[in-house]
Amino acid sequence: MDSIRITGGVPLSGRIAISGAKNAALPLMACGLLTDEPLRLSNVARLADLATMAQLLAQHGIEVRAEERELSLGGRISNTEAPYEIVRKMRASILVLGPLLARTGEARVSLPGGCAIGTRPVDLHLKGLEAMGARIRLEGGYVEASAPRGLRGVEIVFPFVSVGATENLLMAASLAEGRTVLKNAAREPEITDLAKCLIAMGARIEGLETDTLTIEGVKALHGAAHDILPDRIETGTYACAAAITGGDIFLENARAADLGAVLTSLREAGVEIAEAENGFRVSRANGLRGVDVTTEPFPGFPTDMQAQFMALMSVAEGASLITENIFENRFMHVPELARMGARINIQGASAIVRGAAHLTGAPVMATDLRASVSLVLAGLAARGETTISRVYHLDRGYEAVEEKLAGCGARIERVAAA
Repeated sequence: MDSIRITGGVPLSGRIAISGAKNAALPLMACGLLTDEPLRLSNVARLADLATMAQLLAQHGIEVRAEERELSLGGRISNTEAPYEIVRKMRASILVLGPLLARTGEARVSLPGGCAIGTRPVDLHLKGLEAMGARIRLEGGYVEASAPRGLRGVEIVFPFVSVGATENLLMAASLAEGRTVLKNAAREPEITDLAKCLIAMGARIEGLETDTLTIEGVKALHGAAHDILPDRIETGTYACAAAITGGDIFLENARAADLGAVLTSLREAGVEIAEAENGFRVSRANGLRGVDVTTEPFPGFPTDMQAQFMALMSVAEGASLITENIFENRFMHVPELARMGARINIQGASAIVRGAAHLTGAPVMATDLRASVSLVLAGLAARGETTISRVYHLDRGYEAVEEKLAGCGARIERVAAA
């Protein structure tokens, strides 16, 4: 397996272009199952997870053609089974369930895999589809669903906010008979981006950017073209890179409004944010202060930024309390950060971080996508050399991370497996 080697201690300076959002692209690609006509997506990042989704869609009969920063999806559904061999690689594969069921009246989808950061059950997906008239049973590790009379619109109240369930039911409801109302729906920017694409395809959706989405089902959707929004998690990650190194980076194409609580917390920590028309500048001239954060659904602090912020707080003055409310296993980066000198104690769902004067380079191992990039951040700030193994996690969600950081002066390189 490849590894990444970093010699830290260099304040980063320059510009980084933010890629299209991975977490928006995955459900948008699943929209290719909702129509026989071509769906064209632009501002598409080159990521392992998107390649996995393309492989899965091909399994269903959808051709995915890539050119530059665009994907063209088209074709007729020829197979309604999503096999374990593909689905085990990525939890977002469950997003084909709603579209398949809505289009064909049947689906057989393996229970998903992905990063081992928590159980992330698909119960809300299944209960929602059952409420819409689907028959669901679990057999041999697969979700077997059928709706021979089609799906019908209903009112669904989520007991807690779920991005994946909101996406799956939003897509399914677009082709259901009648009106569907999703209450306590996720409000993440990626949900709004999905809804805008569906509307461009002919869907009738109201309530964008709110926690209540109303969908009037239509008989068919048509092709469309859609530009994927910039990746807010990549944006926040590189903002932390500027902050942890005491650097100065302009993030091109970044949308400050999509960062919400992340920018608020960075400012509280002593980081300067200067917004511009086509992005914003992140810089730090003085020390960092410890800041408490709690992960919450949007517009709260995102769980996907928790590990990166913890790396930043590990070199801040004073103490900070980081509470993880979304995934129960999302502190697996803590032992690896500790190997580099971070002073972190876990107490239940919270981590107490006492800032260290400096971190020291060490060999460490990535355990999941966001944990892997937190180790990159720590390595950028550490004295000496850091080697990060199992960086295939990183490739799932960050495009050309070494090139982007090296372009700002980082001493970073990928070391190919022997």
